[in-house]
Amino acid sequence: MTPGTTILLLLTLTAANLPFLADRLLFVIPLGRGKHFGWHLLELVILYFVVGGASMMLETQLGPRHAQGWEFYAVTGCLFLVFAFPGFAYRYLWRQR
Repeated sequence: MTPGTTILLLLTLTAANLPFLADRLLFVIPLGRGKHFGWHLLELVILYFVVGGASMMLETQLGPRHAQGWEFYAVTGCLFLVFAFPGFAYRYLWRQR
């Protein structure tokens, strides 16, 4: 595995778990009584597109960008959700309120 791939996977793993670590929206906007689960989902979608944009930039630096169909985005979206499971488990299943 190349160093770029390793860095991209670590970036994806970190970005997928970030929404579950803080009670602020996107680590900036404070919310009064904590975040609702919908805010976590919104942050996951935003961070999915941020990581996707970063990976497209890396791909264009290496050569021509390959065309992807809907299958690619379905698989990467599911993989992003799988990467988010440790943060979800920490926030909702393991940590006591």
